Amino acid sequence: MSGRRTLRIRGVAAGVAVLTVAAGLGVRTVADGAVAKYAGDALYTVLVCALVALCAPRARPLAVAGAGLGISWSVELLQLTGVPAELSERSTVARLVLGSTFNAPDLLWYAVGAAAAWAVCAATTSGAHAPRTAASR
Repeated sequence: MSGRRTLRIRGVAAGVAVLTVAAGLGVRTVADGAVAKYAGDALYTVLVCALVALCAPRARPLAVAGAGLGISWSVELLQLTGVPAELSERSTVARLVLGSTFNAPDLLWYAVGAAAAWAVCAATTSGAHAPRTAASR
C-alpha cells in the first residue's frame, strides 16, 4: 500500500472519528431513552473502529470491524466485574470510555456499529487490498 493511500485512510479514519463524536453528541440532544442509549452504543463501536483504522491503516475492513467489536464487547463484559463502575465513580473519562453497568442488549448494538464501520471501511478502502496481478506490476 502506498504512503499516499495510508495517509488517505488515516485521514478518513480521523474524519469518521470526529463525525462519530459529533453524531453521538447530536443524538443526545435530540433523543433520549433507548434511542439515545442504543445509538450511542453503536456509535461507540464505530468510534473504536475508526481508532483501529487510524492506528492500523493497512488492516482489512473485516479486521478493523472485528477488532472494534472485540474491544467493545470486552469493555461491556468487563462491566460484570464491577471495576468500571468503581473507576467511573472517580473519573468522568472512565465513565465515558468504560461505562459502569453491564447491559446484554448493548452487545447487539455494538455489532450494529461494527457492521456500519465495516461498510464505511470497505467502501473507503475498495481496491486498497486487491491482490496485484501480473498486469498491475
